[in-house]
Amino acid sequence: MMKQLIVFSLLCFSLFSCTSVVKHDKSFIKVENGQFIKNGKPYYYVGANFWYGAILGSEGEGGNRKRLLEELDSLKSIGVDNLRVLVGSDGVPGATKVEPTLQVSPGVYNDTILAGLDYLLAEMGKRDMSVVLYLNNSWEWSGGYGQYLEWAGFGKAPVPAVDGWNAFTDFVKQYPKSDKAKSLFANYVKDIVTRTNRYTGIKYTDDPTIMSWQIGNEPRAFAEENKEVFAEWIAQTASLIKSLDANHLVSTGSEGKAGMEGDIALYERVHKDANIDYLTIHIWPYNWGWATKDSLEEKVEFAKINTGKYIDEHLSIAKKYNKPMVLEEFGYPRDGFEFTKSSSVDARNSYYQYVFDLIGKNFKEKGLFSGCNFWAWGGIAELSSDHHFWQKGDDYTGDPAQEQQGLNSVFSSDASTLQVIKDAVLNLNK
Repeated sequence: MMKQLIVFSLLCFSLFSCTSVVKHDKSFIKVENGQFIKNGKPYYYVGANFWYGAILGSEGEGGNRKRLLEELDSLKSIGVDNLRVLVGSDGVPGATKVEPTLQVSPGVYNDTILAGLDYLLAEMGKRDMSVVLYLNNSWEWSGGYGQYLEWAGFGKAPVPAVDGWNAFTDFVKQYPKSDKAKSLFANYVKDIVTRTNRYTGIKYTDDPTIMSWQIGNEPRAFAEENKEVFAEWIAQTASLIKSLDANHLVSTGSEGKAGMEGDIALYERVHKDANIDYLTIHIWPYNWGWATKDSLEEKVEFAKINTGKYIDEHLSIAKKYNKPMVLEEFGYPRDGFEFTKSSSVDARNSYYQYVFDLIGKNFKEKGLFSGCNFWAWGGIAELSSDHHFWQKGDDYTGDPAQEQQGLNSVFSSDASTLQVIKDAVLNLNK
């Protein structure tokens, strides 16, 4: 009898263990036959950019956990369950840079921001929300390329708003060829990816709240002669992340052809890599001249046409390699190029609706255009009445420090936009 009980117990333990493993595996977002799979079902989504989430989750400077919880609940209430978040900014605070920073010097971290990131992941996990975490940046607003070059001994990084665009690009184009700068970043990747959450006790590598590790925000070669070393760096970094974390997806954070020196072949080369699980693109109608300050309403249809063409051009590559594609950044200014929360957003709503309809169509057809993250969530942030650009002490909005606050942010008071988003999510859940 005792022997039978022991055998029965072992059998039950074995069955329980196997069930647990299967359930655990299903909890991670995977790619199967060109589709994202979440909890065993195809996953198409309307998400948001929420770059300041880790800062808001801090109990130090810039932190506001009460607001963070309110923002997460507001997003969840309209069906937004996928957020794209900056892990943290680099270096010392400066002109147009996000602050407070996370990595104050190579391998030296502001622990309050790490705690904020842990807290954000814990609270998102409670709400069954998913996060894409990007680790680097081409642009000055979070340090990124320029800061790593400073640490590698290349001198002070220019600031575009102060020193000019050409001075900035001439400087940051050195990054793809700098082994030292790239090595400093690789060390950072190892530190973050292998981290354990202080609140949940869960290793980041074992946390299904994370959908994807993203190499950077809009990584660029910045020069024709850099294309080869740039592609190699992306491949090496993707391989490094996969070696550290077998559970999570890896993405580039690329804008598409616009961020690849206009070279669609380079985009294809980067994204066909087996360690890159899905394709990303960004689209900026105003920044790219498809609509101007004085023609936002008039040119919205033209912006839609160009958006469709840009999506289709990159979707052809997704189809070639049978990988999902996400439009993870897109925005449209408020009507009249106004920055006040009371200004209308009719053109933006129309543009958003166009994008959401494309995703809805792909959902019904089991297509590869699988999701989007609008730029960006401003939530309950209050805007200053006497200045347009972010200053220390201001609320964080969806617009980083180098852009006018309110330019592309979606606020909780934008009832018409929230309804467009909510309807789009309902359409994906039919």
